[in-house]
Amino acid sequence: MSERCGWAGQDQIYLDYHDTEWGVPEYNSRALWEKLILDGFQAGLSWITILKKRDNFRHAFHGFDPTVIASWGEADVARLLDDAGIVRHRGKIEATIANARAWCEIEARDGFDMFLWRYVDFHPVQNHWTTQADVPAQTALSRQISRDLKKAGFKFCGPTIVYAFMQAVGMVNDHLLTCPSHAPVAGLPPNPLFATGS
Repeated sequence: MSERCGWAGQDQIYLDYHDTEWGVPEYNSRALWEKLILDGFQAGLSWITILKKRDNFRHAFHGFDPTVIASWGEADVARLLDDAGIVRHRGKIEATIANARAWCEIEARDGFDMFLWRYVDFHPVQNHWTTQADVPAQTALSRQISRDLKKAGFKFCGPTIVYAFMQAVGMVNDHLLTCPSHAPVAGLPPNPLFATGS
């Protein structure tokens, strides 16, 4: 019998996210950055908390445009700390601004999309988990990416956050084999921009 991944629960917003977004490969540099930032805000919280506030986050953070956020300062931090629609955590807000600056440097050098997808040779890793207990919280690869992101100036990007991010953006297909989303996600065509792997 086909059953969704157990973490999806019963809330419709969570089910929709599982069915339409989670695990689907994301190749847009800005969208990749947004998802990494939101996973950082999730630290210590449940993902559904972030998901329910995502539109508020997008409004508060100017559509998650890192080229805009990179120029923000203390006045913007203060504004965001007064915004009840988001998670008001000074460290995470300040990290978002620092991460925008780090993103700009990587994007100018070789593209944030290329930077990330090189770790999996430009093809999603197809895992074959049968139970939720099989799915790791972090891997050697997420630890490596975490280290490299931190060297590049990123914050709130530990190996567990990075692995959750990799799952969300489809760098790994961690839908369970019993999940009706596993096969469709596995069957998605490769990104033609990465066809040459360079």
